[in-house]
Amino acid sequence: MTILQALILGLVQGLTEFIPVSSTAHLILFPWVAGWTIDKDAAFAFNVLLQWGTLAAVVAYFRRDLARIAMAMGRGIRARRRGAEPEARLGWLLVLGTIPAAAFGFAFKGFFEELHESPVIVAGIMAGTAALLFASDALGTRRRELDAVGAKDALLVGCSQALALLPGVSRSAATICGGLLSGLDRPAAARFSFLLSVPILAGAGIVAIDDLLSLPGYRSHLAPLLAGALAAAVVGYACIHWLLGYLGRHGMGIFAWYRIAAGLALVALAWRRSA
Repeated sequence: MTILQALILGLVQGLTEFIPVSSTAHLILFPWVAGWTIDKDAAFAFNVLLQWGTLAAVVAYFRRDLARIAMAMGRGIRARRRGAEPEARLGWLLVLGTIPAAAFGFAFKGFFEELHESPVIVAGIMAGTAALLFASDALGTRRRELDAVGAKDALLVGCSQALALLPGVSRSAATICGGLLSGLDRPAAARFSFLLSVPILAGAGIVAIDDLLSLPGYRSHLAPLLAGALAAAVVGYACIHWLLGYLGRHGMGIFAWYRIAAGLALVALAWRRSA
């Protein structure tokens, strides 16, 4: 992979990680549409590690929130009162919400990796997930704020995050929709989604390091990876800020219609190429 290709993919990652249109789908489909030839094992490890750029963005954006959560959890552990403070309680809810996706990802890693190799399936999942966005806008009561999140809500959002292991679903789409369906308002659902991304993106990246190091000549991938991750971090930071403002005023419909249009166009392209 060239530096230019990595920079482009970093921009794609940054634009699509937090906006609910599926960064994984775009990272798989963009090189396929462009006709790039990239080793599939290298591409999978690269795409997962590229998420560390957007991990850096969300940590930077929510650095004060994360610091308060970490310090409150530490105080709670020392005092043996783990959920006494609101920030500590939120931290443990984030841990709880991470468990479903971590368990499914570990158990079915090979299955999910195989799905990455079929652009048509990814495009179909991308279009089909539009129904989830429409449903969450229609059914969500949007009456509760972030401090109202409980264990049941965290598990619902966590199970939604596990669905995002299917390439094309989108982690942000699944978790924001899960939050909306549990009654959170849009900004609260988005904030919980972004905070929940920290442990799962960090964990996925740690696993992908082993995949990267197992590749022949892995050192040749390090410079492109760094370039792509930096691009993803800068663009991802801007997208977090934009999306929080957008969801305070608008619903998810625009992202659902984009999914349908892009997914159907890509399926049509695949049919045309195979004809």
